[in-house]
Amino acid sequence: MGLLDELLSQAAGMAGGAGAAGGGLSAANHADLAHAVLDMLGSQQAGGGLGGLAQVFEQQGLGNVISSWIGTGQNKSISADQITNVLGSGQLQQLGQKTGIPPALVATALTTLLPMLVDKLTPNGSVQHSALADGITALRKQLG
Repeated sequence: MGLLDELLSQAAGMAGGAGAAGGGLSAANHADLAHAVLDMLGSQQAGGGLGGLAQVFEQQGLGNVISSWIGTGQNKSISADQITNVLGSGQLQQLGQKTGIPPALVATALTTLLPMLVDKLTPNGSVQHSALADGITALRKQLG
């Protein structure tokens, strides 16, 4: 199963139990959002990228959540409200503008997408900056 198929399967599973949790998005929307998130995670700007995101999670009291995604065990879940608090409405709006998805749906879709992407980018259970660019490139190829 490819990465996009895995994303769509998880989003469909969430949609069955949580209303619009990804059910209102097409495969193209999910792929566009995944590419935009990979851009965000690969950012080389100061305080950006995956390391910067982990820092913000820590500051928001959600370090245990992102640590579970980075680590090799089970990924902890996150709510759309928590995503909004961590990323901020400005970042969600930017992702929405890049993808054509309303920011509220971006936050909901990220409850599935963000843990999966972080998990895939950290297969050894740690953030390895030297391997991050290669991991992002590999995920982009899987997404098409």
